[in-house]
Amino acid sequence: MAVDLPTLSGDRVILRRPRAGDAEERFKLGSHKEIVECYGGTFDPTAIYTRSHAASEIDFIEKHEFAWVIDVDGFIGHVRFFALNWQDKRAAVAIGIEDPAHLGRGYGSEALRLSLGYILAKGLHRISLRVLASNSRAIACYRKCGFVIEGQEREAALINGSWQDDLVMGLLDREFACFPNGRST
Repeated sequence: MAVDLPTLSGDRVILRRPRAGDAEERFKLGSHKEIVECYGGTFDPTAIYTRSHAASEIDFIEKHEFAWVIDVDGFIGHVRFFALNWQDKRAAVAIGIEDPAHLGRGYGSEALRLSLGYILAKGLHRISLRVLASNSRAIACYRKCGFVIEGQEREAALINGSWQDDLVMGLLDREFACFPNGRST
């Protein structure tokens, strides 16, 4: 189902298609409260994260047409584009770092810049995303890559019994092209 995506290399990250061994690496990372909740999920401390869960996550990445594993000496997360509309030249993006040791270190920003450079060069005009308003680390990453807040959906996510707002952020091709370090090669 995936197109033949190239491997994209930055200064510290490599974006590549899933490969044998990624499910085991993902399994070893396990599930973490902070990360699950930043994705908008509810963390269950009694739930056991299994190899089957990890294999399903890698399979999910593999089935997306435009999705890469984020590799920093092995699997740490993924970035994917979805809801592609070639007529309107737009798509949505999602990115996730699954390893808490790699959060807040700029790996997400680098991976996002690499993938944006690739997908926008394919002729897309607009990329959008949704993020929890409470996820300040992700919002900082997105702003660093040129995204701007376009709107807010009040009480759009129920997390651990509490309502949280979602922010809608967007990036236009001309904004990315003008942004420092925008188009990584």
